[in-house]
Amino acid sequence: MSGRSIWRSEGRALSDKGWAPLRYWVTWWTALGVGVVLFYVVLTPLWLGLRAAAWLADVRARLQRGSSR
Repeated sequence: MSGRSIWRSEGRALSDKGWAPLRYWVTWWTALGVGVVLFYVVLTPLWLGLRAAAWLADVRARLQRGSSR
């Protein structure tokens, strides 16, 4: 099979497909918005909080090790 798509091998242009229905655009932008909010509003602060807790635990462990010598 050649590198051409079936759509183009039938002699049709990509513009013959027409526009995507509005419901697909609404679904796409809604999913993208939910994903962005989930990542930046929920997951990023959660990740930073976990890293801060790990850093504090490490600092406390180092201080306790240093004072027990």
